[in-house]
Amino acid sequence: MSHFDDNPFAEPAGVNPFNDPAVTQVTNSSIEPIEQYNPFPATSLASQTTPASTQPYQPAVLQPSTEPSPQAAAAAAQTNLLRQQEELERKAAELDRREQALQNRGTGKENNWPPLPKSFPIKPCFYQDFSEEIPTEYQRVCKMMYYLWMFNCVALFLNMLACLAVFIAALSNGTDFGLSILWLILFAPCSFLCWYRPVYKAFKTDSSFSFFFFFFVFFCQVVIFIIQSVGIPKWGNSGWIAAFSVISSNKAVGAIVIIVAILFTICAVISVILLKMVHSMYRRTGASFQKAQQEFSQGIFTNKTFQTAAAGAASSAAQGAFQGNN
Repeated sequence: MSHFDDNPFAEPAGVNPFNDPAVTQVTNSSIEPIEQYNPFPATSLASQTTPASTQPYQPAVLQPSTEPSPQAAAAAAQTNLLRQQEELERKAAELDRREQALQNRGTGKENNWPPLPKSFPIKPCFYQDFSEEIPTEYQRVCKMMYYLWMFNCVALFLNMLACLAVFIAALSNGTDFGLSILWLILFAPCSFLCWYRPVYKAFKTDSSFSFFFFFFVFFCQVVIFIIQSVGIPKWGNSGWIAAFSVISSNKAVGAIVIIVAILFTICAVISVILLKMVHSMYRRTGASFQKAQQEFSQGIFTNKTFQTAAAGAASSAAQGAFQGNN
């Protein structure tokens, strides 16, 4: 019956589209219309602004490159070339100095070894100056060879005294004393001429022949040092065997012989060390057996004595052949 009270000409409530709850919710909300919307509000920009850093300004640092630049490589190569050039100039100056020293020696210098007084009737036979004739890199070893020769001479002299003491203690040991005198007279000058002067000349002139001659003779000298240190009885050497055989009967004489045996042992050890050192230097000089043969042949053919003898033999042979034909 209530429907009779309604207006028949009024629009139904469910037909009005604006009565839809979704539409009414939007129209009645507090959202601002699109005309009043500001996409750049001041508060949002102010709140989103990044604060300035309070740290002091630091310049950017580039990490160095691990690979060298072409300029650095060129500078390193130039430095290496300059160093090599300085080394060559130093060697050339050293050769010029040695050549000038040799020329000066030929014009005005006299032999100075052995260092004898001027009033002595025998004059020096050799000229020796390490700083002038021997290159700097070989001077130390060459001087050590010279000191070894002098040490050997002292050992030979003391060996003669020790053999004399043994001979006084027991007259049956006269053979050792006589041989010790012979070894002193023989080995002292021969060692100087046969292995010290060749090694001095080898370092001086870089001679392959002198090196080979020194190696052959000095190896024999090393064997002699070992035999002397052993001290075989009746061989004229005051070595260890002779010392142990004498010390039981006479301790004082045995002590003297032991001292000489120690000296001979030191000579043997030092000679082996120096032989290795000279051989290592010889390998760095570029010497060889072929060069030694060439130097030997050139030295023989350029020797005046050999040339004179060869010329005399050739002339005698020619005269004999001519007389035979007649």
